[in-house]
Amino acid sequence: MSKILIVGGGAAGMMAGVFLARADHEVHILEKNEKLGKKVYITGKGRCNVTNNCDTEELFKAVMSNPKFLYSAFYSFTPQDVMEFFEEAGVPLKTERGNRVFPVSDRSSDIIRGLERELKKAGVHIHLRTEVKTVSADPYEEPDVDEKKAHHSRVTGVQLSDGNFLEGDCVLVATGGLSYQATGSTGDGYRFAQETGHKVTELSPSLVPLKTKEDYIPRIQGLSLKNTELTIKSGKKVLFQDFGEMMFTHFGVTGPMILSASAHIGKQLQKSGELNAYLDLKPALTMEQLDARILREFEAGQNKQFKNVIGVLFPSSLTPVMLELGGISPEKKIHDISREERIHFEELVKAFPFTINGMGEYKEAVITRGGVSVKEVQPGTMESRKVKNLYFIGEVLDLDAVTGGYNLQIAWSTAYLAAMALKNA
Repeated sequence: MSKILIVGGGAAGMMAGVFLARADHEVHILEKNEKLGKKVYITGKGRCNVTNNCDTEELFKAVMSNPKFLYSAFYSFTPQDVMEFFEEAGVPLKTERGNRVFPVSDRSSDIIRGLERELKKAGVHIHLRTEVKTVSADPYEEPDVDEKKAHHSRVTGVQLSDGNFLEGDCVLVATGGLSYQATGSTGDGYRFAQETGHKVTELSPSLVPLKTKEDYIPRIQGLSLKNTELTIKSGKKVLFQDFGEMMFTHFGVTGPMILSASAHIGKQLQKSGELNAYLDLKPALTMEQLDARILREFEAGQNKQFKNVIGVLFPSSLTPVMLELGGISPEKKIHDISREERIHFEELVKAFPFTINGMGEYKEAVITRGGVSVKEVQPGTMESRKVKNLYFIGEVLDLDAVTGGYNLQIAWSTAYLAAMALKNA
């Protein structure tokens, strides 16, 4: 039996704690907040999108950074395994559109309570309001191991901010990233990694709202569109295309589809400063079908003004902007509108334009892109290649995925894999 210290009581830390304690280790979770799972509590708008009920192979397509590193983790603890874990922990689940999995209650607190029950049942020692200042390691010569593969130091424990030293045979860093800093994600794990000789890749907010340039976007703030198609381009190259939900805000755009887009376009936006975006407001209609629909409206209101006919096509707050961009005078009578003007307006409907010129900050980000370099972590165990008995799990690693439950799956799977690696330690 080993004494194992887990730094961070979020998704990865709690899951690792359960499985390590079930293997009869003495497990201590060190959490600087007043309660466990503060970030889990706000995920999925407070509903907690636990995982994605897809085939394991599908998971890799959703991972943006270093998907191959997760091969052992995803196959060791699949989405179906996660669902079984929570069902057995007394949290009934349901699968919604896009295979997104939520608790039946729609309350993230049920996920946290389920984990807390399992932690208590397994005998995990939970230390709240306990902040770790540094992870300690001593020089170590590993016997009978190739010099290139040998660890040169070994974990001895952690130094707490109150000055106390807590000894431990193993330390798991599960501190999360930099997103939602109010929940305690202040980048401590990156500092621990660097102080113990590890590389941390460039960090940036991901799964964030996007900022836009045009002054007409704030005028439609609050408008949500459910069935629309978004295309983002750099020159002629399509960087992202998807169908789904989005919302206009006072600074730009947000919503599930936009958050996923941010994961795909971040690097190119940093390079170029601006990207062109287009919304197909009527994706269910081809250009010919849209033309037929508008012609029907025109025929029914031949003697009316343009502004009084097109209102049926759009939400009321969007109509003034469409009139402004459409190139047809709002007062113009329908029977005076030329075919060219009509086609030009239909092109606007199929490609409503705006310019993306920035991304949201960490306080708005669902996750952090970048982290502890996976080149310095064993993919089959999550143990550091540099420091013996030091493990990194969850968002602190340079791993991120699109929305849909995939990022929590990374947390659960890496936590489980580390626990299994330590099962017989």
